Amino acid sequence: MAIPKGNISQFEHDHADDDASDAKPTNIPPANVDIPRIERAVREILLAVGEDPDREGLLKTPNRVARAYGELMAGLRQEPRAHLKTVFHERYDEIVLLRDIEFHSLCEHHLLPFTGRAHVAYLPDGKVVGLSKLARLVEGYARRPQVQERLTTQIADALMEELHPIGAACVIEATHTCMTIRGAKKPGSLMVTSALRGIFKENPSSRSEILTLMYSEANHKV
Repeated sequence: MAIPKGNISQFEHDHADDDASDAKPTNIPPANVDIPRIERAVREILLAVGEDPDREGLLKTPNRVARAYGELMAGLRQEPRAHLKTVFHERYDEIVLLRDIEFHSLCEHHLLPFTGRAHVAYLPDGKVVGLSKLARLVEGYARRPQVQERLTTQIADALMEELHPIGAACVIEATHTCMTIRGAKKPGSLMVTSALRGIFKENPSSRSEILTLMYSEANHKV
């Protein structure tokens, strides 16, 4: 049966589950985005660049893109700091560091991906948080239109303001496709940003210690 052009979005929305080549993720909550509106916008983009959105290969593309955006920007509907609300009171006065937290985000200037690893640390002052919560904190701030500099500071500031540690630190290393596949076209380039708070910023020996831990030889993977 022919598919009326004006009903493409609804057709794709109704038959999204039939797309075996693009199964819905099972570990991510449903995205609260306007699927039909994104579908219409993607269809217009395809028309604007000279493509035929009604050909077989592009027929479900608007729906796929809409669902992908819902997944990639799920952090907009979350409060990442909520992951730091449950704490444990422990007499531990050494560094807590979680290295190599893989993440992906979207450059807010071009809506192209940037991916990398985050190294997150804090020096507790009587309160610690579950290890997985640090990874979820990174994920929550990454899944939205972002710039790496802001992502780095948001993570460090959240740790300081929610856990009130003696110090907090976040270092992010990432590759930006907005620079590797377009514009300057410099594949292999790596952007590094850091945000140091409390003792890690004020005390040179503490700063040296945390950066050494983050950049130890075993950590050199990127």
